[in-house]
Amino acid sequence: MEKIRVGIVNYLNTKPLIYGLDKPPVANLIELVGDYPSRVAELLIKGEVDIGLIPVAVIPQLPTAHVVGNYCIGTEGEIASVALFSEVPMYEIKKVYLDYQSRTSVALLKYLMKEYWGINPEIVEAVDEDYRKEIKGTTAGLVIGDRALEQRKISTFIYDLGSEWRKITGLPFVFAAWVSLKPLPQDFITLFDKANAEGLLHIDEIVLNTPYELYDLKKYYQLHLSYDLDDAKQRGMNHFLSVIKEIE
Repeated sequence: MEKIRVGIVNYLNTKPLIYGLDKPPVANLIELVGDYPSRVAELLIKGEVDIGLIPVAVIPQLPTAHVVGNYCIGTEGEIASVALFSEVPMYEIKKVYLDYQSRTSVALLKYLMKEYWGINPEIVEAVDEDYRKEIKGTTAGLVIGDRALEQRKISTFIYDLGSEWRKITGLPFVFAAWVSLKPLPQDFITLFDKANAEGLLHIDEIVLNTPYELYDLKKYYQLHLSYDLDDAKQRGMNHFLSVIKEIE
């Protein structure tokens, strides 16, 4: 039987979802392919993976999209690892670098700047990690993932995108979801969902096996992140997809 290729993201925030994917029975059915979020989306579009944990902002660009299962990378408010970082207050920012690893966070930031914050800085699309060195003076930067947890120790001002979205809409936010271009067998989805859920029962073990001095991972997994793709998150995701159509 040909294995189902699963595109995963190698960030700290995905460890609870990936925990169970390494274990039978689902591990016997899949091949894991790791990369950063926007790259996983490219792999899915090119047919190099069959299902991927992709930025939800990519969904409208797909010819067909099937959200798989009941789990996601989401937040009920403060996400901690997706933020605009600056050395000056928001209204003094003149230039913003956008994280090349992200799609959803970029779209969300553009929405916040235009519709909520009312700022119009110069936008620079970052192409590599060097852009973080430019976050100084009146130049800010969007940073996501583990690197954002590092940046929290460096930058003076932190504008958390999950918190800002909640303030505006009252809704939770979904950054990434499991998506396939074609329908997958229901028996596989059931196993896949069960594997996703497994890690959420072993947060203490995951934290113990993931030494990380920069941030309290138990707090990160249980307070900042919310993995259930429930009705409220579905509403938040659908609302986000509707508003970003007008931003680009």
